[in-house]
Amino acid sequence: MMKFAIFLFFAAFIPAKYASAQTCVIENLIDEKVQAAVDSKVSSALSKVQLMCTSASAAGADASCPSGYLATGCACGMACGSWDIRSETACHCQCARIDWTAARCCKVAIVG
Repeated sequence: MMKFAIFLFFAAFIPAKYASAQTCVIENLIDEKVQAAVDSKVSSALSKVQLMCTSASAAGADASCPSGYLATGCACGMACGSWDIRSETACHCQCARIDWTAARCCKVAIVG
């Protein structure tokens, strides 16, 4: 009877210990595979993303970016260093009697 009790002990508790250890190993392998697949997809998507920039200029105190572009910086004539970006797409020079205004315009694009 004692041998049977010891057998039941080993049959009940030892496999449970190894089964949980195997579950952790399997879960870790699955996690690694999922992370590798996600990293691959993210890397592939990011390789297609490109920052495209252009300049726009106009006479006077205002210069607007082309459609789809956002103003990222401005330059003003007449040695004026005071400017602001309006509605995210246009540069406005704040000094009086400005002869020209330029805007640096950029957008994020997906290529190929």
